[in-house]
Order: sequence, then structure tokens, then C-alpha cells
Amino acid sequence: ISMPIPTVKDLKIFVPTKDYEVSIEFYTKLGWTLNWKSDGLAEVELAGQRRLLQKYYAKQWAHNFMVYLMVEDVQDWYEHAADLLREKSYGEAKVQPPKKEDDGAIVTYIHDPCGVLLHCAEEVKQEA
Repeated sequence: ISMPIPTVKDLKIFVPTKDYEVSIEFYTKLGWTLNWKSDGLAEVELAGQRRLLQKYYAKQWAHNFMVYLMVEDVQDWYEHAADLLREKSYGEAKVQPPKKEDDGAIVTYIHDPCGVLLHCAEEVKQEA
């Protein structure tokens, strides 16, 4: 007998922070909207996708955590992040210049204040 799969109403991921307030500022300056915030949890949203920044840090977890963003223009995201990081230092935050991956995708890597990797990729244009 096959049981029906229960309905899921929402899905969010928990993202670590080393310095909770610094991470909230970083994400909002980068373009996320802060929907709400409590003492140890904050919901941020970008492109209709929400995540929960949490006041919890484990280095091994943070440095192996990735968020994939399909973006319209990788160069624009690189410049946006680079400008932000020229204005202010945000912990371990850094950005790497765009490059072409083996699969043809153009990517830029933005590391958040605790080392979480934001993997920004531009859609690969298929040749006819």
C-alpha cells in the first residue's frame, strides 16, 4: 500500500554565522531583504528564496556550506560584491573574479563573513 506524501508548505535552509549582526548587515547590503529578526535567527530573502541566518557557527560546517545563485550577469555580481567589500570589511568575506568553469558556466565566488560560499553562476548559452 502506497502512502501519500504529506504536503510541504515551505522549505528554508539554516545558514551559520560567526558574527550574527555582521552577517545580517553583509547579506542586506549585498541585496537580501531582512524579513524578520530575533535574538538568534533572521530570515533573509532574495529572488523569492528565503534562508535563515542563525546565531551558530562551526568552522568545518561553514567552510563546507554553499549556496548556488543563478544570476543574469556574473560580472555585475562580482563588481557589486567587490564594491561592498571595498567600503567595509566583513569578517572572512571576499570575492573572486569571474571565471569560466569546465562545463562552460561563468562563475564568481562570494564568501560570506563566516566562510559560507555563494556560488554565483551565469546561465550557459547553448550554441545552435
